[in-house]
Amino acid sequence: MGPMIFIFAVLALQSATAHDESIHTIQYNEESFLTEVPKKNHFIMFYAPWCDHCQQLMPTWDILAETLNGKDDRVYIAKVDCTTDSSICTEHDVTGYPTLKFFRMGESEGVKFRGTRDLPSLKNFINEQLGSVPEENEINIAVPEAVNGLTELTESTFKNHVATGFHFVKFYAPWCGHCQKLAPTWEELAKSYSYDTTVKISKIDCTQYRSICDHYEIKGYPTLLWIENGKKVDKYSGSRSHEDLKKYIAQMLRKNSDKNDDDGDDTMNDNIQAVLNLTGESFEHGIEKGVTFIKFFAPWCGHCKRLAPTWEELGKKFIDNPDVHIVKVDCTLSSNKQLCDEQEVDGFPTLFLYRNGKKIAEYNGSRSLENLHEFVTKHFGSHDEL
Repeated sequence: MGPMIFIFAVLALQSATAHDESIHTIQYNEESFLTEVPKKNHFIMFYAPWCDHCQQLMPTWDILAETLNGKDDRVYIAKVDCTTDSSICTEHDVTGYPTLKFFRMGESEGVKFRGTRDLPSLKNFINEQLGSVPEENEINIAVPEAVNGLTELTESTFKNHVATGFHFVKFYAPWCGHCQKLAPTWEELAKSYSYDTTVKISKIDCTQYRSICDHYEIKGYPTLLWIENGKKVDKYSGSRSHEDLKKYIAQMLRKNSDKNDDDGDDTMNDNIQAVLNLTGESFEHGIEKGVTFIKFFAPWCGHCKRLAPTWEELGKKFIDNPDVHIVKVDCTLSSNKQLCDEQEVDGFPTLFLYRNGKKIAEYNGSRSLENLHEFVTKHFGSHDEL
């Protein structure tokens, strides 16, 4: 055997060995995909053997398959090689690798996974898809009961839970020492308000529900946010004793009472998060209801910098309207680049308006506060899709 032939033989053997590492994952081709996928729920990885991200994910994907295939009849973990079965990948709009999609039994369209590709996130996504029910019923079923006044929130229950009223929320990570230290005090605080309907105490695990924490720009743990009618109003930074936390709650409720007594008092607006941040992971969840006006921008863009203060003022105009969301997306972040490509952002700033998850208009007019406000108001009042 010549030296070149020997090298090619070794490479082929290595490729076959790497390919066979996923011993628990079902491999579909064009024929088997069409016949098998409609019969059961499937979570499928569309990949290319040369793709580094695919190779990194493959061991995790196989662990997921080992855990579920043959042990949970509700779902099967599979994969499709887009270099050998390209027609399937083209049909399902696979434009990058790996692409992960959940196919419900009997449905031809898959739901794209956009989260972190770790085992807990993948399992959580599967559980969400398996537990999916019609939207109006989901709210009634999903919101958990408070235990001694403390509500444990998830990605599917968070938005509805904080949509109305006053909320004090702990964003945490289980491994965080400060979070562990605060835990009994937070439980005691919740118990103190378990019979008080004016404020709700809750918590959410950021290691499991990253998109919610990204939405609220959580940078460290624990982060304690005061939320009113779905909007972040303030971040607590004081002492974390039980008494100090109770004093803070009383202070925030008193401020709101003072604001209602004096409609001309705008001091609270200085702390309110008038413009929300969305990422690739939180985007679909963030635009699914109401009217959402989004500024896709780059921090280095001069026009974006000039628009920024006006965009904040626009957000404040709709701060009390739960059905209108003023949002920004930084397209230079690695987690957002694919999102901006998918939304066909070809310059900065790009201003798109969405209604109930669908893009219905692009704004190209004057960027004055009056004109932007008029544009949103017009589309909020109209229900005719363009």
